[in-house]
Amino acid sequence: MAITVGIAGITGKFARRVVHHLLQKPDVNIRGYARDPSKLSAALRNSSRIQVTPGEADDAPALRSFVQGSDVVLCAYLGNDKLMIDGQKALIDACETENVPRYIASDYSLDYRKLELGQLPSKDPMKKIETYLQEKKNVQGVHVLIGIFMDTFWSQFFQVWNDKEVKLSYWGTGDEKWESTSYDNAAQFVAQIALDKSAVGFHNFIGDKKTTKEIAAIFESVYGKKPQLQSLGTLDELKSKMYQMAKEDPSAFMNYIPLFYQYYCTNGQTYLEDSNGNTRYPDIKAVTFEDYLRTHKMEELSTAAWAVGSDV
Repeated sequence: MAITVGIAGITGKFARRVVHHLLQKPDVNIRGYARDPSKLSAALRNSSRIQVTPGEADDAPALRSFVQGSDVVLCAYLGNDKLMIDGQKALIDACETENVPRYIASDYSLDYRKLELGQLPSKDPMKKIETYLQEKKNVQGVHVLIGIFMDTFWSQFFQVWNDKEVKLSYWGTGDEKWESTSYDNAAQFVAQIALDKSAVGFHNFIGDKKTTKEIAAIFESVYGKKPQLQSLGTLDELKSKMYQMAKEDPSAFMNYIPLFYQYYCTNGQTYLEDSNGNTRYPDIKAVTFEDYLRTHKMEELSTAAWAVGSDV
């Protein structure tokens, strides 16, 4: 029996990877929603299995038209709090009205349930959307937790990898673990969740869990080059610095939020207690740090996150 998957924010890089995996199944049709459908490749725009509705995140009639007839709606929004909260609420309301049975929230993150509001500000919308979904009668919430994206770990955003100096920096001892999943591996898992009508609630999937020191050793074994390791201080010193920076200039969000991520990714608070998705769908192979590095040239690592989805 054919299944229809609605994808809000279908032009985004993560959404395009999900589309790639969904299209591997011949009985799947896709309904997309985007402000500018022309951002999709010609191959996707012209696919007989994809129908895209243009519209804004707050356009209730367009949202209802988009979700109507979908067996599940997946949100792939990425943006400011207004989009991540108000935009998702409008989308959830449309699903509730049109009796869409499941809504996959735009999470794809570390275990934000263990955070208090304000601790990692960019995760506050996820906590609020989880609560909002619990209030609905017709639509059930689905939440996917994957740690952090492995591609982003190597980007300039995290301030961990310095490609020019071939150096990995860390706060703490270097023995704190990073839970991480590549974009494509996470998209493969999300596509499977979308097709599994029994998948509701929280589902965890982890590609790998390694310390900075272990990642450095893997790096050397793959590329034959030993990266420098630089200690930046203790986790307590990191916590003090990030809160001080946020207090001194709250508007300089992109200067201090990477430090918040480093702290809450490695202090143990947001670790997933289990990776139930790894066993629920055994056909999905977890992509480890070693697997990831072996499929990327060293000079590509810092920009690999931006290339995700460009081939779809």
